[in-house]
Amino acid sequence: MSTTQDLITALKAELKAAGITYADLARELGMAESSIKRVFAKADMPLSRIDEVLRVLKMDFADLARKVADAQPLRRELTHEQEAAVVADRKLLLVAICALSQWTFEQIVATYTLTEAECVKCLLQLDKLGFIELRPLNRYRLKVAKGFRWRPNGPAMQYFRKNVVDDYFSGGFDAEGEMLMLVHGQVGRSLAATFMERLQRVGQDFAQQHLADQKLAPEQKRPYTLVVGMRSWLFAAFRDLKREPDRMP
Repeated sequence: MSTTQDLITALKAELKAAGITYADLARELGMAESSIKRVFAKADMPLSRIDEVLRVLKMDFADLARKVADAQPLRRELTHEQEAAVVADRKLLLVAICALSQWTFEQIVATYTLTEAECVKCLLQLDKLGFIELRPLNRYRLKVAKGFRWRPNGPAMQYFRKNVVDDYFSGGFDAEGEMLMLVHGQVGRSLAATFMERLQRVGQDFAQQHLADQKLAPEQKRPYTLVVGMRSWLFAAFRDLKREPDRMP
């Protein structure tokens, strides 16, 4: 929810963008400039006064609220409870994944067998969960960051491990634009962090290219799923063969 402080901050930004000074605003509202400065400094302004400032700016409250919402920090992950709610409904999970891919309402119902009513219901649920902000005409704004991830051991990853991993890796990875690579090695701890950063950039590059290619015609695109991972790990089949390190006395 927006606080009064958020609204005042947004008003300040709009006044600055419009080139309206406190002196200008004071003249328009018939107030002393010192009084204007005081209410903005204290961030304590009744809604009636906010409406008066909005009239000077030629904005309505909905415009201001949207500015505030757009300025809110985006989530990098959901809570355990939010993820569990998404995963509990197969159709809701589908719409959530489509939303992460920036699909429009029309694309979702044209591609999958969801009715418009079912899709709207899912969007409303995602709005309630804080995943998106649903807007008129079934448009939405993601409330998760570009670097959003499912919780490493949360409900979504548990669902993918149980229902998706075997299906994903059963493919041959030999078609156009496909590759499966398994690399083993020992590297310094500090370099491991460097490799993690590089892998994160690959994921971000993939996500950004997906957004850039939304303008392409459907026949020019093909769906791909990128899985990136790195961990300190030994094949389960080899673990009993590993020698225990010598214990120091």
